[in-house]
Parts: sequence; structure tokens; C-alpha cells
Amino acid sequence: MTIVCLGAVVSFPAHAADTYVARYLQVTDPISLELDKQGNTRSFNLQELTAGKKLFEQNCLSCHVGGATLPDPSVPLSLKALQGATPSRDTIKGLVAYLRQPMTYDGSEETFSCRKVSENWLSQAEVETVAGFVLRAAQKAPGWGTEEF
Repeated sequence: MTIVCLGAVVSFPAHAADTYVARYLQVTDPISLELDKQGNTRSFNLQELTAGKKLFEQNCLSCHVGGATLPDPSVPLSLKALQGATPSRDTIKGLVAYLRQPMTYDGSEETFSCRKVSENWLSQAEVETVAGFVLRAAQKAPGWGTEEF
């Protein structure tokens, strides 16, 4: 499967789907996630969110087990916490902006508790799949970003 996302072409093997994504994120057919606060959405399918999960595991899991934030446990990756950040991080663009330029929860200054994800590290398409995985996990995964994970 090949997907064009904001001009970038990303290929995902059709067999690469993950049972976690299907079962706990409840994705079997394409789903829409909020792209921005203007009501635009972006569609993600099972293979894309599986790729986002894999990228998350490779690049974020050491600090974000189960949606927790180990360097600052008061700011997990729960939907409520993502919505409460300034600016909010509960859209694809909002979360991508944070990953590209991490700011403190109140948005007042740059933070070094999360690594800046440069274009040289993850492409735009890849960072969007990570954001899609995180947002869908925050919406659906049991215990994601809570003390019960």
C-alpha cells in the first residue's frame, strides 16, 4: 500500500497490520482524526496507525510507556492532557507542531524533556502517523495516559 500525505509518499506493507491497533484502537476500516481546529480531518487506515505505533515504539516508548510521561508524570498523553496544553495538542497539526518544537505544557518556553523531532529524523508523513497513533490511543486505548495502564 502506498499513501501520499502532504506531498510525501509512504509505503506500508499490507500484512503489517497490528492486532493492538485493530483490537484496542478499534481500527479495521479507515477512521478520521481531527487535523486542525478548523474542522478539517485526516483519514488513517489500519496499516498507517500500525506504522505510527511502530515508530512510537522505536522513538518514544522509553519515556511514554502506556501513554504516561516518565520525565513529567503530571503531563501524560491522555486526551484530557493533550486538550489542556497551550496550545492544545489534540489534533494532528497540534501534536506534530509540538513534536517539531517541544514547548512546556503552558506553551511559555521550549522544553528539553522531549526531543525535537526534526525532518531529518522523521519525515512529515512519519510524524503524522505517530501523531495519529497517539491521538487514537488517547481516544480508545484502555488506560492510555492514566494511572491504570
